[in-house]
Amino acid sequence: MSIRFVLFDLDGTLLPMDQEVFVKAYLGRLAAKLAPLGYEPQTLIDGIWKGTAAMVQNNGSCSNEEAFWNRFAQIFGEQARADEPTFDAFYREDFQQVQSVCGFAPEAAQIVAFLKEKGLTLALATNPIFPAVATESRMRWAGLDKEDFALYTTYENSCHCKPNPDYYRDVLAALDAQPQECLMVGNDVEEDMVAATLGMQVFLLTDCLINKYSKDISQFPNGDFKALLEYVQHI
Repeated sequence: MSIRFVLFDLDGTLLPMDQEVFVKAYLGRLAAKLAPLGYEPQTLIDGIWKGTAAMVQNNGSCSNEEAFWNRFAQIFGEQARADEPTFDAFYREDFQQVQSVCGFAPEAAQIVAFLKEKGLTLALATNPIFPAVATESRMRWAGLDKEDFALYTTYENSCHCKPNPDYYRDVLAALDAQPQECLMVGNDVEEDMVAATLGMQVFLLTDCLINKYSKDISQFPNGDFKALLEYVQHI
């Protein structure tokens, strides 16, 4: 079966970054934004990580947004839900400064444009732990637009996270696609290459490689942006 759909990860794939540097900058700015509301910075950051863990462990019974805020409210009290507008303001405003710690790869937009020109359907299969406003911002940082994708996953529209295979099953259902029709492109061996277990073709982009368990990556088609472009020209 020929490839009709291409799924892209975002952070470290279409948007080059050192994940540790990105997370430090992001959480540092978020803590500064919330400090006037009485959140002690490190306590807040710990709470954000616990909320993130709740999303990663989500069994599909609610949206990731609900999973996050339910856990956050358990930690800081139900009154913390009233601070959600401040979070929204942060992602619209302060979060934009985090772009300075990210890279930029013009090849990302070139590959997306090439695949669209060929008539393939594209999806942004980024781990849905961010709200849409933050995901749309990171798309722009990569030189892309939400109109480039038939689907992009956010914490509002998703109820699983990577590396849970159910996340990919949800994407397939939303696209009305069969695994054999899909190529998943990502930089994280654990989170992105798990798509292969469902029958998808995969490509591991190595520019910002994450391989926490030091797996043998030769089992996957892999390489830099140049290699990816050559690969997609033959699908």
